[in-house]
Amino acid sequence: MDLFDSARARTLDGVPLADRMRPASLDEVVGQRHLLAEGKLLGGAIREDRVPSMVLWGPPGTGKTTLARVIAHETHGRFVPFSAVIGGLPELRKLLAEAAEQRRLYGKKSILFIDEIHRFNKAQQDALLPHVENGSVVLVGATTENPSFAVNAALLSRARVFRLESIGPDDLMQLLKRALADEKRGLASLGLSADDEALQGIAVGARGDARRALDVLETAARHAEATTEKKLDPKIVDEALAQRTLLYDKSGEEHYNVISAFIKSMRGSDPDAAIYWMMRMLEAGDDPLFVLRRMIIFASEDVGNADPQALTVVMAADDAFRRLGMPEGMFAMAQACTYLASVPKSNASYVAWTQAQADVREHGALQVPMHLRNAPTAAMKEWGYGDGYKYPHDETGGFAKDVSYLPDELKARRYYEPKEAGFESKIRTRLRRLRGEGNPTNSGDKEKE
Repeated sequence: MDLFDSARARTLDGVPLADRMRPASLDEVVGQRHLLAEGKLLGGAIREDRVPSMVLWGPPGTGKTTLARVIAHETHGRFVPFSAVIGGLPELRKLLAEAAEQRRLYGKKSILFIDEIHRFNKAQQDALLPHVENGSVVLVGATTENPSFAVNAALLSRARVFRLESIGPDDLMQLLKRALADEKRGLASLGLSADDEALQGIAVGARGDARRALDVLETAARHAEATTEKKLDPKIVDEALAQRTLLYDKSGEEHYNVISAFIKSMRGSDPDAAIYWMMRMLEAGDDPLFVLRRMIIFASEDVGNADPQALTVVMAADDAFRRLGMPEGMFAMAQACTYLASVPKSNASYVAWTQAQADVREHGALQVPMHLRNAPTAAMKEWGYGDGYKYPHDETGGFAKDVSYLPDELKARRYYEPKEAGFESKIRTRLRRLRGEGNPTNSGDKEKE
């Protein structure tokens, strides 16, 4: 039996360890102290049997299904599971009718557990709504997606949202030791020994996922059982962990969280964090061209004229990647990422176009001032087109004073206000001088006209 065959070998009843070790009471739940500890809202509601409808939101393996079962057990309710993936509207209506009958005839509450509630369509959510409102069911929905995006507002307004957190290594260690010592549900019958280093390896490698921790433990335990020492050691654990996958769904919330961290790290001038988050995206299988597009946007939006070279660098990186591919193209991506994170930043150009856009939308198509109009015919010249226009190249210093280039209604507007950042500080000095807004204080910023 090899390692992967042993992963499929279960106890006599054929139930995976993660299911056998599922807590049967609130006291057995590990982690989630922010929700379940004494004095916390959810823990108190369960203990006092006044559980509201709720949506449990959190990463995989944090105990959403477990908590729903515990709620049903602690409150003496009927646990009614329903999968939003494989269940249809007729089946849901049947379950809701049964729940209403149980309540009417026997006064029995039903805990309707809907796994992956974010996959519910509008018809299913509409069918559920009146039963949640009248209390014939207590809804416990589970989702890994942000419920504010995935659940309609009407249903969400009638349910509390509780966010579950990844389970820490210390809590997972407690769970692993419990599984090894439990004779009825766990692995005590295997007679294995395990040192803390091996268990710590599982607790860390599981990345907050209790189900994964127990699955790895079971795989490693079956492998260790076949050895002479019957000892769970770090080497066996490393084999059981195999290829570690990243928590990252390219269509889910975590995808946008990592992108956000990437952009904010570059904006915050932290090249170490920026390169880390970029590698998180790429190692999880994100499209490198998507990452490059984000950096191209960043070069103009967040760096701008503080370093005009930034756009050139990232465009060159994009071109280099398209020519080289993986893995060599990563060199250019890493160069662009660290460059963007390290250079001065200015969003003045971004602010300028947003303000100009707002004025265009507010004021509509304002008239072009006469001195700026084109006069290709004699008649147009007679009508005053182009009158008063001063050709800057004929003016002293290449700049025509006292000429406005904006519509009359917006003469006083300032959209682009350069910052004292990098090269943009030189632009700021020049524009202040041309606008007559005072003499520049830094003579080193003066340049030839």
